[in-house]
Amino acid sequence: MKFDTLQQGIRFYEHYARLSGFDTRLSSTKKRKSDGKILLKYCVCSKDGFRETPRLHAECKKKRTITKMGCKERLTLKMINDQDNYVIFSFHEGHTHALTTPNSAHHTKQSRNLNLAHKKYIMDNSRANIGATKSYRLMKENVGGYQTRQHL
Repeated sequence: MKFDTLQQGIRFYEHYARLSGFDTRLSSTKKRKSDGKILLKYCVCSKDGFRETPRLHAECKKKRTITKMGCKERLTLKMINDQDNYVIFSFHEGHTHALTTPNSAHHTKQSRNLNLAHKKYIMDNSRANIGATKSYRLMKENVGGYQTRQHL
């Protein structure tokens, strides 16, 4: 596939990931030294790689769940013809984890978007000493669930 810009290619992969049931993140980039144009861009599953061993600092009291599982899903976008056009250079589909179901897809990071009304609701509640997490849960109860929060 050919894309007019790098951002279109990234959005295409994010859309594919949302429909398939996983989150993405941008990985490394290879740039041309002469002008700094991006030659290759790697987009990977958010569970790519492995978590570093936990550091024992005083501020790290909370245990975190392991989110990186060595997933091999990867899309490589490559610039063609010294233009700002990009093509899918390589694609490797190899998840090492279960994908989300359509019923739980609203919990993925890319599906969590707040529009202006949501942000205003949370800011109004913060003036009344109601924290952001509690405000978000109140908003979910008012509209009937996480899936329907965009209708607020």
